[in-house]
Amino acid sequence: AKSSEFWKKIELPDGADVEYVCIGVKASNYFMPAETLSDKGPGGGGWIHFNKYMQVTKKDGTVWCDGTVFAVGDCNYGCLGSPPNWEMPPVPKISYPGEEQALHAVKNMEILHKGSKKLKATWWPWGAGMFATSLGPHDACFVLAANHEKGSGYMVNWWIPAALQKELIESTKINECKNGCIGILIWHFVHHTPVNLWGAGPWVP
Repeated sequence: AKSSEFWKKIELPDGADVEYVCIGVKASNYFMPAETLSDKGPGGGGWIHFNKYMQVTKKDGTVWCDGTVFAVGDCNYGCLGSPPNWEMPPVPKISYPGEEQALHAVKNMEILHKGSKKLKATWWPWGAGMFATSLGPHDACFVLAANHEKGSGYMVNWWIPAALQKELIESTKINECKNGCIGILIWHFVHHTPVNLWGAGPWVP
């Protein structure tokens, strides 16, 4: 921070002795061949190219490894097309879209296993616009209805209630991963909704 007003506001008029920048993301896809990795993107590139069916592709858009390899969640490029004519705008690298994309990929694997080529396209999932961000042990904020447009979304919960909400999300999600009854009851329908009420997906998935 270069603003003297900022440092005065937090009662450090002479600034900090050391600053650590702990923001942003970095690709860790070194195990993939260069022909499948992006030259651009967050952190300088290195993200896996994919198509609307979640299949890994080469830089030229052709499927890699006969379309039998899929890339979901944080590892992929995160968007399809180019601005302003996105086929799918950038998807936040958070847990919900990763799980949603994994479900889409599994459905397409099942289709391929049956010998069919009629794969189902992915979409910008409605849950990608919800962010529960920790701001310390007793503080957090929860943003709802965000999308790829700058300034979108609404902060609907904050302070201790948001911190409790984040703790509840984390504990029940871990419980689901352990095949716990409570976690499964809470989270099962998040990725098994019969209709999409909002987001960029089809009305009936």
